[in-house]
Amino acid sequence: MTQQHPITPLPKLFQRWSEQFEAGRPLYAMFEDIYRAGADAELEACCEWLQDPDLNVDTYKLRAARRPQPPSLKEQALALVEQHEDGWRPSPKDWDTLRRALEQLPDNN
Repeated sequence: MTQQHPITPLPKLFQRWSEQFEAGRPLYAMFEDIYRAGADAELEACCEWLQDPDLNVDTYKLRAARRPQPPSLKEQALALVEQHEDGWRPSPKDWDTLRRALEQLPDNN
């Protein structure tokens, strides 16, 4: 009898990653997803373990602390503007961030 390691990804994840690889998805993006899936599985296992009422742990706070949300597009654009220096020449990535943030603003005609 073979035993599967407890953090082995589900077969459906292997299938999805295999399809993405064959479709030409960059490896770095796939590795980020794979790494994230493993970290998320570990976090969920920890939260499950911490559900013991005797421990009196708020797992919502644990999830929020360990999986913070990335900054919003607005926050990213504001950070670029706030961090500018005299003679600042935004990179193409900076311009893209600023453009996408401006495109989200409503037209007040």
